[in-house]
Amino acid sequence: MLAAYGRVTTARASQSLALVRYASTSTKEKFRVLVIGGGSGGLSVANQIYNRFKAAGKPLNAGDVVVLDAADYHYYQPGWTLVGAGLRPKTDFRRPLASLFPSHIMHIAEDVKSFYPETSSVMTTSGRTISYDSLVVAAGLKTNWDSIAGLPQALADPSSGVSSIYSYDTCDKVWYDVDALRSGNAIFTQPAGVIKCAGAPQKIMWMAWDRYQKSGRGSNIKIDFMTGMPSMFSVKKYSDVLNALRVERGIGAEFQHSLISIDAANRKAAFKKADGSTVERDFTLLHVAPPMGPLDFIKGTPIADATGWVEIDQATLRHVKPEFGNIFALGDCSSLPTSKTAAAITSQAPVLTENLFSVMDTGKVCSAKYDGYTSCPLLTGYGELMLAEFKYGLVPKESFANYLGDQTKRRRLFYHLKKDLFPWAYWNRMVDGKWFGPSGPFRPKFV
Repeated sequence: MLAAYGRVTTARASQSLALVRYASTSTKEKFRVLVIGGGSGGLSVANQIYNRFKAAGKPLNAGDVVVLDAADYHYYQPGWTLVGAGLRPKTDFRRPLASLFPSHIMHIAEDVKSFYPETSSVMTTSGRTISYDSLVVAAGLKTNWDSIAGLPQALADPSSGVSSIYSYDTCDKVWYDVDALRSGNAIFTQPAGVIKCAGAPQKIMWMAWDRYQKSGRGSNIKIDFMTGMPSMFSVKKYSDVLNALRVERGIGAEFQHSLISIDAANRKAAFKKADGSTVERDFTLLHVAPPMGPLDFIKGTPIADATGWVEIDQATLRHVKPEFGNIFALGDCSSLPTSKTAAAITSQAPVLTENLFSVMDTGKVCSAKYDGYTSCPLLTGYGELMLAEFKYGLVPKESFANYLGDQTKRRRLFYHLKKDLFPWAYWNRMVDGKWFGPSGPFRPKFV
């Protein structure tokens, strides 16, 4: 399997690099569809758009769809929790970005500096102007490591006891620290506000708790969950069950406590409370989920809302301003009021694709609407997982409830979806635009 995959990626890499060379020397500076970002959303939707035109009997030419991204690597970020739990090596979740483009999708290895939606164009960091018929923004978000005093330095220090699953560089340090701890205080944090996969900060906490129980260390290690949020989870149904599990397992918690600084030398962490006061906690191990927010190159532009997210209609994924009707967005950079997860992208991409195709073909959107579906596979221990699925309004929308019953029940089947199926589906289907969330490999039909 791995050898076969290596051959495929090598072939793709040569095709993509050929297109990059062509793009850098060609006078062609306008494309039918320009996708900003080669992450989960960008790769998936670029392929789906190309495939949709082909299925309609109106195929695009090779190179009509272009992805703009200067990154060297593409990451399967949900896998970093598995790395932090000692289940997989982090190299399983990284591929050279250039290797993931098929021959018909062009890749330009540059980033965007400025948007000019009035002229349907962008300027790259090198000063190059690229025009488009339609624009898809799938640029992700910014992880604000520097917003917590002392955090970057603590992460760089192998003996600090401070780690995070929120980057490729540090996710393996999580497992090193968790597995090395024999006694003391283990604190797991979550910031207030929007972050990628808001369940991840407690997933790694549950896995550490289970590791300590199974290795006979449970009575020597005190675990606390310090979160800036008011509850364990945003959806009450799951939150109530998770909180009961926390109490049952003897895990402490402080809500509306946001980490603001770390003194790694003295193993102290400071938290700001809802009333503005601060409190210090001693730690032996500290796992940090850093604050996150919109990207600087999107904030303050004509396509952004007041916060800095790309302002799109929550059903059609088309820009809310009629004069920017050829602009769409999905994933973490968007203003969609739902949890920012790869699972959300699997349901957003086909809706965006259908509406973009309809706008380019007929001038107006079609009936395809996104209902806010997202999912959080909540690891609660080795061999068990609670599969939270919900839509807009924090209303549960469970795929397996009719067959297996209430999804607040922790199941081994769900654990293997997270550990085994989802990573396979991601590398073999989703980045190729052939994975559609709850529909699996079957593209949803829109009436």
